[in-house]
Amino acid sequence: MTEHFLVRGGARLVGEVEVVGAKNSVLKLMAAALLAEGTTTITNCPQILDVPLMADVLRSLGCEVTLDGDTATITTPAELNHRADSPSMGKLRASVCVLGPLVGRCKRAVVALPGGDAIGSRPLDMHQNGLRQLGAHSEIEHGCVVAEAEGLHGAQIWLDFPSVGATENILMAAVLAPGTTVIDNAAREPEIVNLCTMLTEMGARVEGAGTSTLTVEGVERLRPTEHRVIGDRIVGATWAFAAAMTMGDVTVRGVNPHHLDLVLEKLRAAGAEITTLDDGDGFRVVQDERPRAVDFVTLPYPGFATDLQPFAIALTSIAEGTSMITENLFEARFRFIEEMVRLGADARTDGHHAVVRGVERLSSAPVWASDIRAGVGLVLAGLRADGVTEVWDVFHIDRGYPMFVENMQKLGADVRRVDDEPDRA
Repeated sequence: MTEHFLVRGGARLVGEVEVVGAKNSVLKLMAAALLAEGTTTITNCPQILDVPLMADVLRSLGCEVTLDGDTATITTPAELNHRADSPSMGKLRASVCVLGPLVGRCKRAVVALPGGDAIGSRPLDMHQNGLRQLGAHSEIEHGCVVAEAEGLHGAQIWLDFPSVGATENILMAAVLAPGTTVIDNAAREPEIVNLCTMLTEMGARVEGAGTSTLTVEGVERLRPTEHRVIGDRIVGATWAFAAAMTMGDVTVRGVNPHHLDLVLEKLRAAGAEITTLDDGDGFRVVQDERPRAVDFVTLPYPGFATDLQPFAIALTSIAEGTSMITENLFEARFRFIEEMVRLGADARTDGHHAVVRGVERLSSAPVWASDIRAGVGLVLAGLRADGVTEVWDVFHIDRGYPMFVENMQKLGADVRRVDDEPDRA
């Protein structure tokens, strides 16, 4: 049975939606639990497919993991298995984040090369180079990253690019490495700050979270903790784009609006009226007219996130005027445009640029999701298409969006999940 979504166009999204914990944070926090013997509790976990997959990875390393609603309880033993090569490793990209904690705790690690979204190459060179500078030997052998060290030590590490994954792995190895480690050109994402906060609660000494320079004073051991996952800014931005595209009125709760400053400014430029909630825990997006064309350039945080690029293309495809989208991070993100053209979008690519000429309305067609955000982008586009759009391979969407169809329906969208043969009504 193949699940897919049927999206009937024409709805104006109106109402309130709650954002849960960030996918790009929770999996790294679960990996950080490997750094301390004992029981760590993580709350506000999103109920998405990747969380039980990461739980399976941790179990294969010797942990006991219980998932109960939005809470993950992880009991880490004194002696960890250093081989992370369970079948779940091949199903999610973030599984590589166990590399740093295993090297930090065990001084050795064998980590299967990860799977995940088909959005282009994401090499592990910076991860390995950082671990080497901390004193480990690291190579790729038989489809695994193999790292081993007699002992780790502090180091001065410069990242060629502010990679989130490399920053996280190096950071988690460094917190148990004697001496001072300085990571320059570190990633600045809110999810990095959240990880630094949890590590500090565990007894790590980390300074500079949220800046491009992280300074880590290694400690002998860490202790387990209880920590809350921050709200998912990418999901929050999804609902903001959905409101703007459907000329709707949507209040988004559970996410810090300052994590989306640039995104919300872009939507204001497209004609949306945006206000932050009095309690600082969300925002409201009201769009009364057809969106105006806006240019987007993807860059590391605090720039416009590459994860949001499909939504930018979907928005500009129905906007008034011509927009240019520049993708600087993942070369395969533009495969999304092939599916948008099926829906009648007027879009052309040239290298890492895309030119999109907005049309008043798209036309329904069968389309296929290549990754999480592309799948949601196609659903948003279907909301502005005539007829019923079939979105296939929606298991991608389930990896990043809990209760996606239910939230869409709550806001007034006609979106249904069906099995097997497409309903072409």
